Amino acid sequence: MKITVDIPDWLEKYINPDRTLSSDEEKMLLAIEIAGKSIENGGGPFGAVITNRKTGELLSCGANLVVKNNLSILHAEIVAIMIAQKLLGSYSLARAGEFELFSSSEPCAMCLGAILWSGIKRVVWGAPSEVARNIGFDEGPVYEQSWSYLKSKGIEIVSGIKQKEAEENLYLYKQRNGAIYNP
Repeated sequence: MKITVDIPDWLEKYINPDRTLSSDEEKMLLAIEIAGKSIENGGGPFGAVITNRKTGELLSCGANLVVKNNLSILHAEIVAIMIAQKLLGSYSLARAGEFELFSSSEPCAMCLGAILWSGIKRVVWGAPSEVARNIGFDEGPVYEQSWSYLKSKGIEIVSGIKQKEAEENLYLYKQRNGAIYNP
């Protein structure tokens, strides 16, 4: 048996290793833009970006592909990590440099585990998980201790960057009656 993941053409066009993003705001705006494009193309309302922390070079991008691929694990963060690891040829991003993940929404319980195992050194998100919960998504058991554990492993955590803009995609998804795929 072979399992494949179809990365949409529109998402592939965002992946440009020659692109450098200079600020947290610019990186988050790209993750938010990808989330909006995902909604336009029938995907979930989440986007993610992985950059080199020191240079700002864009390594990979991810969009929520759960419904499109019928795979519940294909959250935007997971897709971005998968693409980054493939591009670098390593299961550990920490072996290839120091990378940071920008997510349009606070990562769920599953994505926290993937972040830890992937070698990401910094996580930044826009919309808080309460907003995702309010539109119907169950983010799983994420506690302050979950974040404290990641911090104890040397992962920097930053929240609320471009929060209002990030929340707008979630509300738009709800308004358009987007699929809530974890009821």
